[in-house]
Amino acid sequence: MSFLHELPVTELIASYGYLAIFFVIMLESAGVPLPGETILISSAVYAGSTGNLNIVLIVSAAAAAAIIGDNLGYWVGRRWGMPLLLKHGHMIALDHGRLKLGQYLFREHGGAIVFFGRFTAMLRAYAAVLAGVNKLDARRFMIWNGLGGVAWASIMGFGAYSCGRSIEHIVGPIGLALLAFVIFGGLALWLFMRRHEQRLLVKAEAAIPGPLTA
Repeated sequence: MSFLHELPVTELIASYGYLAIFFVIMLESAGVPLPGETILISSAVYAGSTGNLNIVLIVSAAAAAAIIGDNLGYWVGRRWGMPLLLKHGHMIALDHGRLKLGQYLFREHGGAIVFFGRFTAMLRAYAAVLAGVNKLDARRFMIWNGLGGVAWASIMGFGAYSCGRSIEHIVGPIGLALLAFVIFGGLALWLFMRRHEQRLLVKAEAAIPGPLTA
């Protein structure tokens, strides 16, 4: 869906203003691959260069959209994600034990995933859905989701407004560094899991006894 990133973002912002910012970011946060960060940065730069939009309202709209969109993604994942995995997960090597292990790991580290996932392109659209699938406690999710949404909108929005177009040259390398961190972190986690899977399965069973339910 690379064509989404070729949309006339500036024209969209100029025509629809805060509504465009809100709906694009909300849909991206809910799991639709739209350029949410692009529209936030472009809106902030547009506000700084033209004065036609208020940066405080931009950041507020972005934060609200991120929080609401993530909540939609969370409840979709919680309602429909696990039933699908319980029924078909064995087809992708996710048997009952590994599904329970996923819930256990998300229970232990899910807050950090939700918060920092907001700053990485690969996780921004899916972290909330994964939190729902893995039954992260709703109150814990809402706290970390709120903190992540406000921090992301403020840092990116006010940063772009202050730095102007130079922020685009900063976000790229930061995004690549975070992506590399996620990839290597994922590889390290996979190797750790391969070596300690049986021990972790026992811990997961002790923490979440009994069968998983849809």
